[in-house]
Amino acid sequence: MKWNLRWAAARRDIWRPTDLLAAFREVGFNPSLSKVAALWGQQPVTVRLDDLDRICAALNCTVADLLEAEPVAAVIADQHQPLAAGGEKDGPSRPLARKKAGGGRSLPPN
Repeated sequence: MKWNLRWAAARRDIWRPTDLLAAFREVGFNPSLSKVAALWGQQPVTVRLDDLDRICAALNCTVADLLEAEPVAAVIADQHQPLAAGGEKDGPSRPLARKKAGGGRSLPPN
């Protein structure tokens, strides 16, 4: 998901977190300035649905304006997947069992 709070705020001519806090207070939403600054400066890990409703009311927007779905394949391709020791990108992702000289399995312990 892409967080578009700054874009939605800019459509309402809000350019700073303090101005955003004032808009929130107009609709009865009273978060701390540090919470507003965190929402302004980075994509939140979680957002309460009640808070999302209040943000939308303050900015006169919809949830679709704030949250934009991104293709999952693009997100996965951007992440670096660590390889297994000695593994190759197109090769096996886990170690293979060694073949024993006797050819069969050993007996379990007593």
